[in-house]
Amino acid sequence: MKKKLGLLYGGKSAEHKVSMQTAMAVIKALDTDKFDIHPIYISEGGEWIRGEQLTGPVENVKQLEFTTNDEIQSTALSSRLFQSAEDRSFDVIFPLLHGPNGEDGTVQGLLELLNLPYVGNGVLASSAGMDKVIMKNIFEVAGLAQVKYTSFIRNDWNKDKKAAYDKVEQELGYPCFVKPANLGSSVGISKCTNRDELDAAFAEAFQFDRKIIIEEGVTAREIEVGVLGNDNPEVSVAGEIVPKKDFYDYKAKYEDGDTALIIPADITEAEYRTIKEHAIKAFKALDCSGLVRADFFLTKEGNVYINEVNTMPGFTPFSMFPLLWKHSGVDYSSLIEKLVELAVERHTEKQTIKYTI
Repeated sequence: MKKKLGLLYGGKSAEHKVSMQTAMAVIKALDTDKFDIHPIYISEGGEWIRGEQLTGPVENVKQLEFTTNDEIQSTALSSRLFQSAEDRSFDVIFPLLHGPNGEDGTVQGLLELLNLPYVGNGVLASSAGMDKVIMKNIFEVAGLAQVKYTSFIRNDWNKDKKAAYDKVEQELGYPCFVKPANLGSSVGISKCTNRDELDAAFAEAFQFDRKIIIEEGVTAREIEVGVLGNDNPEVSVAGEIVPKKDFYDYKAKYEDGDTALIIPADITEAEYRTIKEHAIKAFKALDCSGLVRADFFLTKEGNVYINEVNTMPGFTPFSMFPLLWKHSGVDYSSLIEKLVELAVERHTEKQTIKYTI
C-alpha cells in the first residue's frame, strides 16, 4: 500500500537554498509506486504553503517555490495547514530542512504535537545537535574527546570585546575557528591567526546568531561517518574531506566544488573502530534517531576528536552522508525508504507510552 509522504522543505534559514536542492534530489529519487508525494514549502519569510501532489520529478527549484497567489489551491501558514483531517492523514512527514527553524527542534515539536510520524531526530536531539555549545557540553559529560572550545553571547562581547579576545588567546591560542553556535553548512565560519582576524570573525559570526563558539585549531584530517537507526544504530564506512582551500567553507561545499571527498577514507582498522564507537556514543548521548553524520578530527598521532554531529546532513546524492551509505551498500532511494521505515518504527514505539495515571 502506498504511503502518503509530506516533504517539508525551504525554511526561514540561511540554509534555505541548500534545503531546496535537497528537496529536488529526494523527489527525483522517490518511487511513485510506493509513495504519494505532497510538497510543503516554507518560504524564506516563514510562510507554509502546500502544493499539489507530485507525480514525478521537477525540473528546477522554481517549481517548488509556491506562493499564496499561485493557481495551485495552497494553504498558507502552519497553524491552518494541519487543521483538516485530510491534512493530518500523512503517513510520514520528511523534514528536508537545514539550520534554524527546521533542524533545531522547532518543526519537530510541532509534528510531535500533531502526533505525526516524521523522519529524523526528535526535539531534544535536534535542538541540542543544532546548538554547538550545548552539543559539546553533552559530549564532554559523555567522555568524548574534543578540541578545546569556548563561547560568547553577543551582549557580553559588546560589553567588553577586549576581554573576549583575551580569553580566546589565553585558553585556545591561534589558529582558532569562530562559528555561529546555531547554524550549519559552514555559514559564517572564519579561521583566525591574529587578533584583527578574530575581531572580524566575531562580527561575521554574530550576524547569524546571538551565540558563537570558538574552537582550537588542530592539524588533523577531517573524517566523517554516517549513522543510521534508532535504538540500535549502524555506522557507515568512513569518508575523508580534503578541502583545497584553508578549510571547508560554504563556497567550497556548495559553489566551487573546491574539495575532494575520499570514500572509503584511508585509515587503519583501529582508527575506524574508535571513530565508529565514538559515533554511536555521540548518537546515544544526544538520544538521536533516524540519521546523523558524525564528524571527527584525526591527528597524525592517531588521536580521534569528535567535532560535531549533524542531525540533518546534506542530503543530495552527491552529499557526504548518502555517498557514505552508497559505499556501504545502501543506494540513495533505499536510504530514503529506510529513513521512512525508521520514522514509522519510532512513532509506533512512542504510541505505547502512557500519558495518563
